[in-house]
Amino acid sequence: MRFRPHIHLIMPELPEVETTRRGILPAVAGHRVDRLTVYESRLRWPVPAELAHLSGLKIETIDRRGKYLLFRTTTGTALVHLGMSGSLRLVKPDEPRRLHDHIELLLDSGWLLRFHDPRRFGCFLWLTTPPEQHSLLADLGPEPLENDFDGAYLFNRSRGRQVPVKSFLMDSHVVVGVGNIYANEALFKAGIHPLRAAGRISAGRYRQLALEIKQVLAYAIERGGTTLRDFVNGHGEPGYFQLELDVYGRSGEACKRCKTPLLEARLGGRSTVYCPRCQK
Repeated sequence: MRFRPHIHLIMPELPEVETTRRGILPAVAGHRVDRLTVYESRLRWPVPAELAHLSGLKIETIDRRGKYLLFRTTTGTALVHLGMSGSLRLVKPDEPRRLHDHIELLLDSGWLLRFHDPRRFGCFLWLTTPPEQHSLLADLGPEPLENDFDGAYLFNRSRGRQVPVKSFLMDSHVVVGVGNIYANEALFKAGIHPLRAAGRISAGRYRQLALEIKQVLAYAIERGGTTLRDFVNGHGEPGYFQLELDVYGRSGEACKRCKTPLLEARLGGRSTVYCPRCQK
């Protein structure tokens, strides 16, 4: 079966996923799964029966690729996506299970890792082939926080593209993890209008945009992500970056730079907020 990820539609975004990874890593990496329990297998794709192989295995580490988490063992990898409103939480084994806690891993570290997904838009798959070859990951673009992502890369990929630059940034084949919130914020900081054609932006402006993307994402990770809807990290704590958003969710409010009222457009069904004076 060919998996078709709808990257544009999902929350949490990259900083929330990375925050989750860092939060649960110390309690999970290097520890054995003593018991795996699947309470609800009807997620975006059915939880495969082969996931039972995870029980008894030691999780070597947890990596992230885009918005996917990879729980790596010596014999296979659990590929996890948090969907639109999912979370992974570490709780004590005696904590009552909540509605929509669909999967749990009892670890020899003494923690219980619970996969919570009210909309059931996430996934919890088991792979025995290299994850990088899986159809959900094989065609993804570079990681925005890695060295191979820079302004020159964006400039070269954008040549001849007439799509709005915001849509270009949110294309997971171009770069992974620059979701709606952070595309809005980075474009504002770079002074680029989100509806401008991607192919009509200079190399110098793309250099600045790439730097702003890296800085916005890194700072959001530092702040624990953004809480919109019900995101919490691995310890059940919300993110705080939403308190410092410049444009996202602020349509009609004054621009923090020039005090001009921010405008909103719909692009690909998503809210796009920008300053008509600061962004050209």
